[in-house]
Amino acid sequence: MPELELRHLRAVCAIADEGSLTKAATRLGLTQPAMSAQLRTVERIVGGRLFDRTPAGSPPTDLGRQVVGTARLVLDEVDQLVSLARERTRGATPGPLLVGGVPTLFFGRFVEELRRAIPCPEVRTEITRGPSDLLELLVSGRVQLGVFDRFEGLERREVRGLEVRRLVSEPQFVALPETDPLGEQDEVDLAQLVDRDWVSPPDELLGNRIAIFTACSAAGFTPRFTHHVNEASTARGLVANGAVSFALPQSRSGDGIVVRPLRGAPLMVDLMLATRREGPAAGRAHDVFAAAARAYRALLPRNPRYARWWEEHPEAHREIDAALALERPAAD
Repeated sequence: MPELELRHLRAVCAIADEGSLTKAATRLGLTQPAMSAQLRTVERIVGGRLFDRTPAGSPPTDLGRQVVGTARLVLDEVDQLVSLARERTRGATPGPLLVGGVPTLFFGRFVEELRRAIPCPEVRTEITRGPSDLLELLVSGRVQLGVFDRFEGLERREVRGLEVRRLVSEPQFVALPETDPLGEQDEVDLAQLVDRDWVSPPDELLGNRIAIFTACSAAGFTPRFTHHVNEASTARGLVANGAVSFALPQSRSGDGIVVRPLRGAPLMVDLMLATRREGPAAGRAHDVFAAAARAYRALLPRNPRYARWWEEHPEAHREIDAALALERPAAD
């Protein structure tokens, strides 16, 4: 009977991260038949199916989620063992933990969680203009972990040396002037915004441009991006004075604007977490992910409408639920 190897664990984790065998094979530099063979080997060893095969991808089964969770812990321990051995050989002392991010509401809480979870002398941060810029910093080693939106073209970018996982799939809400009659609705239909002026980041920083135009096209219009802004207070001021914009779901109403869910969640954005396999966070990808999960979950009360949406859509945050579930026995 074949034995379970580290390459098998990396394969099942890659499938869970990418949501499909094809994307996982590309990420690991394997052919799809080779990836399928590795998956079959693992399934024979554990005695059950790990992923369902559907037209939309390969979501993990209950057994698959258990195996993937344990596999991540094992791989983290191996990475940490190698990192500690290298530091001991070089006689090096841990340096600062360099954390990158795109503008997000939970980033400050995430940094505080990292201070408690990762042994290092200090945590330094770097906020970039967009996700593509952040990925360059990660690959070059100028930051050691980072949070960014999945952007169009990510699958074609070099991510070797990084552990990249989806943290959560966020629905995009809409921000409206508080005087707008649509703000009285519990949900806003995207088609109701056909004649509005939109606030958006500059084109070169709009990582999900195709997804936005696809969603708006399905609603029967092309968005009129009148105001290009990459700074939150200016964007909120423009919305308060008549424009509209997509908004992070944790965003609060107030200061002249209201934030509402879009009916049917027509625009979803994956929030990704990347950790380098060397440096202060080496071998601690699970600890980093758990810190991000705690930080993100703690912000739900900022917007009760998002908290309600969260309870109604567990499929969007399975990774966070799994990470927090692994921590509960230790806390009891």
